[in-house]
Amino acid sequence: MSNLFYQSRQPRPFLDRGEGIYLFDVDGKRYIDGSSGAMVSNVGHSNPRVLAAMRAQMDKATFGYRLHFRTEASEALAAKTAALMPEGIDRVFFVSGGSEAVESAIKLARQYALTQGQDSRWKVISRFPSYHGCTLGALALTGYDPLARPFDPMMRDMPKIAAPTTYLDRDNLSEEERGLKYAELLRDEITAQGPDTVLAFIMEPVGGASTGALVAPESYYGRIREICDEFGILLIYDEVMTGAGRTGKFLAAEHWGITPDIIALSKGFAAGYAPLGAMVARNDIVEAVLDSGGFLHGFTYAGNPLACAAGLAVIDEIERADLTGNAARMGEVLKARLEGLMARYAFIGDVRGKGLLLAFEMVSDRDTMEPLPTALNAHSRLVELAYERGLIIYSRRTRGGITGDHFMIAPPLIITEAQVDEMMAILEDALDAFALDAGLAVAA
Repeated sequence: MSNLFYQSRQPRPFLDRGEGIYLFDVDGKRYIDGSSGAMVSNVGHSNPRVLAAMRAQMDKATFGYRLHFRTEASEALAAKTAALMPEGIDRVFFVSGGSEAVESAIKLARQYALTQGQDSRWKVISRFPSYHGCTLGALALTGYDPLARPFDPMMRDMPKIAAPTTYLDRDNLSEEERGLKYAELLRDEITAQGPDTVLAFIMEPVGGASTGALVAPESYYGRIREICDEFGILLIYDEVMTGAGRTGKFLAAEHWGITPDIIALSKGFAAGYAPLGAMVARNDIVEAVLDSGGFLHGFTYAGNPLACAAGLAVIDEIERADLTGNAARMGEVLKARLEGLMARYAFIGDVRGKGLLLAFEMVSDRDTMEPLPTALNAHSRLVELAYERGLIIYSRRTRGGITGDHFMIAPPLIITEAQVDEMMAILEDALDAFALDAGLAVAA
């Protein structure tokens, strides 16, 4: 028995070490980290340059409370981060993780509205399904019933619109028309809620755990920005999973030339070397809040110098090794390999994503996209079969957390084509075993 308790009783071995895209348990078994943990380890494990930067910071100081000292590490990381953002998004507030980054974003948005005399604005519209974090504020924005519904009495749920799951649509619209159709749902919801009550709209530019690397049609992104501008609503991009090069750009927003008002970052931002995240916002928003008496928010470890030193070294490594470019190149290779599986496995209904944030979804019928029977527990069974064979992948229920099965394939951005082949061989072996167990047909 352990005094440490986890989210479930699923047994796991003790970790011994990590090297590149690989992890080793204490018995010497090797695992390919095919999901970068929870889409975190962008530069791989045990990167010597990142570790050296952390050791150098340890020799100076490991903690300096932000109300008492400025630190070189946090100032340097803030400057570097701002330089990588869209023009005008240049004020950085550090946190320890993604949920904190989202909480910070919505609280900054609310305080900004108060400075503008817009006291009635407090509603943050999000999408269903979606994932924005597990703290109560972030959970109120999250569209994933198993995580959110038990806590309904404890939080103020926020309005939702449908995520742009156009791959499920069976209509005569073009993808451009579908994108606009889903975007207009935001306008409809703002009107229904009352425009003077809506504070912001938050979205994942490429879907995360709840929608499995969902990418909207091109037309969606610009129209969402136009609608937010029309009603004076702040646009928040949750780039916790997509940021730091994961999709083949430093920010996923760059794929569509969108400038949000506030951006949330974490996960690959420090790549698992230290707990770190950031909220980055427009200068005028921050100045208005500071002029009104200050940002009424904060965390003890915000701007921790050791974490910031790690984050700065991670970004340096992303740039030095062109890992954003590698994510784009290897993403094309990996996506093509995943799409190739559809010829052998009729129960793979969709492959989607950008860069090295990819996913595939299992279905009973590819024509109707009917999910597999929930009793198969495909989302957990395939994960276990892959894990037994030395491959780590990440899964969730696709349709609001109740039905459907998708699997995130998001290896570290350092992966090579030979390692993609190695990973895919294990995945195919696990899929064969799953199909046999589930009684599903596999093409020769």
